[in-house]
Amino acid sequence: MTNLKNAEEKADFPRKLFAGACDFMLGAAQLSQLPSADLPEIAFAGRSNVGKSSLVNALTGRKTLAKTSHTPGRTQQLNFFNLGQRLYMVDLPGYGYAKVSKSQKKEWDTLIRDYLRGRPSLRCVFILVDSRHGLKESDRELMAMLDQAGVSYRIVLTKTDKTKTQDLEKVITAAAADIKSRAAAFPEILMTSSHMLTGLDRLKELIAGILDSP
Repeated sequence: MTNLKNAEEKADFPRKLFAGACDFMLGAAQLSQLPSADLPEIAFAGRSNVGKSSLVNALTGRKTLAKTSHTPGRTQQLNFFNLGQRLYMVDLPGYGYAKVSKSQKKEWDTLIRDYLRGRPSLRCVFILVDSRHGLKESDRELMAMLDQAGVSYRIVLTKTDKTKTQDLEKVITAAAADIKSRAAAFPEILMTSSHMLTGLDRLKELIAGILDSP
């Protein structure tokens, strides 16, 4: 009976984790502003306007926890969210085509890469990729850096509700082939839609699985 109860609690843990408290903690514009590495962390990375903030909101069931915008480059720092005093979720500035100065872009890229390479409490990076476009060279550059640093990552396709099934299959096949030989990549390609709330249960399950116990 005890084993059954423990199994049920474990199965329900992802839902309870994301249904509980989740608060914006701080925004760090430089590494010296990072909070203490006292909790495990996951990070959401991706090109500008790929849907990182929307996904954070969808996961936590909140509309305005992370600020969203149709304007690329809205997230300009490392935004830390405290999930139930168990986990930090980190929304990273977008890379790629944000309309900012070259100096600002360089600062963002340096901040992102230094954080991803050197954060001891970082358990996994979720690289968000627009399902309408697939992997871009900037995504591959990030993956190569994470492979070299030995930081585990997963590919998450976003906005799947806006992609035709046939086109989505092509993107999935291409992405799977791309990560097949990459040392730090998990083979599973995740598919999500923040608008339709699809794929979120699986993502919650994986994030909750990073923690040692309910």
